[in-house]
Amino acid sequence: MKRNKPKYMQIIDAAVTVIAENGYHAAQVSRIAKAAGVADGTIYLYFKNKEDILVSLFEEKMGSFVGELENKISKISTASEKLHKLVEMHFHHLASDHHLAIVTQLELRQSNIELRVRINGVLKGYLAVVDHIVKTGMESGEFNPGLDVRLARQMIFGTIDETVTSWIMNDQKYDLLQLVNPVHQLLINGCGYSQSTLK
Repeated sequence: MKRNKPKYMQIIDAAVTVIAENGYHAAQVSRIAKAAGVADGTIYLYFKNKEDILVSLFEEKMGSFVGELENKISKISTASEKLHKLVEMHFHHLASDHHLAIVTQLELRQSNIELRVRINGVLKGYLAVVDHIVKTGMESGEFNPGLDVRLARQMIFGTIDETVTSWIMNDQKYDLLQLVNPVHQLLINGCGYSQSTLK
């Protein structure tokens, strides 16, 4: 219900900016409130504490992205094209919002174990999309039918994730979207993709 309240997304968006610019530990709730244009006490009408803000932020941004991703991929027939769309959308999503990229790639990784468990729960929807793509490719013969789905998922997510993290660590000096095709090629090779399936 809180998601339907007018100031909820206002606070979420402000939190992304404040956490990215100050770091999670230095991002005081009062700073987030000021950036959102609300009183400090208003924050607690929506969130239990700063950790709740961080997880809710990730739930909102990742949840929205996964929904859009599922919609786009459902309209694509081949596993290779589905995987290309996933890489493209993932890179575009973070390249278009540098603050969000910093929060998801750096600040979320510095959180405590309990928080990471909650964040991993949010990631399940994204990983389910990756599993779907891998299984589609195995069933169609595009990918090696003997693939270990779990290992393939780890390879795909790990490669995409590390590529974005490296881009962040290099101060976003180059165009992340230029890496879509090379990363896609690397991943389909890793899945045992054969060019002969295109014929």
